[in-house]
Amino acid sequence: MSAGKANLFDFDRRALEAFFTGMGEKPFRAAQVMRWIHQLGEPDFMRMTDLATSLRQRLLAETDLAVPKVVSDKVATDGTRKMLLQLADGNCIETVFIPETERGTLCISSQVGCTLNCSFCMTARQGYNRNLTVAEIIGQIWQAARLLNHTHDKRVISNVVLMGMGEPLLNFDNVVTAIDLMLDDLAYGLSKRRITLSTAGLVPGIDRLSQKCDISLAVSLHATTDDIRDQLVPINKKYPIAELLAACRRYIDASSPQNRKVTFEYVMLKGVNDSEKDAKRLINLMSQVPSKINLIPFNTFPGTSYECSSRDTVERFRDKLGSAGFVTVIRKTRGDDIDAACGQLAGRVMDRTRRSTTTLAPAL
Repeated sequence: MSAGKANLFDFDRRALEAFFTGMGEKPFRAAQVMRWIHQLGEPDFMRMTDLATSLRQRLLAETDLAVPKVVSDKVATDGTRKMLLQLADGNCIETVFIPETERGTLCISSQVGCTLNCSFCMTARQGYNRNLTVAEIIGQIWQAARLLNHTHDKRVISNVVLMGMGEPLLNFDNVVTAIDLMLDDLAYGLSKRRITLSTAGLVPGIDRLSQKCDISLAVSLHATTDDIRDQLVPINKKYPIAELLAACRRYIDASSPQNRKVTFEYVMLKGVNDSEKDAKRLINLMSQVPSKINLIPFNTFPGTSYECSSRDTVERFRDKLGSAGFVTVIRKTRGDDIDAACGQLAGRVMDRTRRSTTTLAPAL
């Protein structure tokens, strides 16, 4: 990106209208440019033929259209596709596309690395560098759409999940602006129920999100007692399970439609959180919040001491939850042969020293 130039990928519709007004142009120019860059994937101002030549030349001189650069594109045996994208400062992030029969899900990142240091996650081993800009978040969708031949009329990407590198609620403003673009009919036109934000459990962020955008919420729970969750998800020391579930309840109460559920993610770790007592405790916890449960077989990575629960254990755990009336799904492992499975994203973090000396996140 050129120094001093505004990157138009950083703007949602309202901000882009204000930008054009500040240029002395009509606000409707924002709609024209949004259609070109987001719907048509056009990165060249001079090809935006419904803009006056003088305006195109001014945009070329005064603004930029900069997104992360795709430096690697790997396809797994199951069709899962992992893209390594390089940012302007040399950092790299990873984005994963998961094709299924009736939908295509894009898993995107929100930070370079992660500050929360969850013990079972490979991303946590990479340290933390910084938040992504709006352009770097939405640019993942833009680049994936080009690679997948996704157009406004041919929607290969039907769902977006903020489940890649980083904790989305620690990059709140940029993530919400990017979500606004995902929802905007002039950009990607996704429905609220097809965008999911996954959080490790930042209670103030969940409450803020409920006031900003009514999208699907997923929570990385992974344990049924505070002692075990403190070890797996250290942010639990600041926002323990009872406080987290109360925030989820508030999120549901503020949502529409009223039958919405929170998805709780639960990684299955042998001898850690997979006992019959854990299943019983999880049933009691889930009775407090309209919920569905994703059981995630642990995906190993070098240096970890954790092992995945056996298939029989995972299935018994699922059946116990199902018999109690909870919608419970065992998440199918996708893309593990290219390290694209849940918990395996790593990217490349140039400066890993910026993680706080504490595993507790700052107040939001």
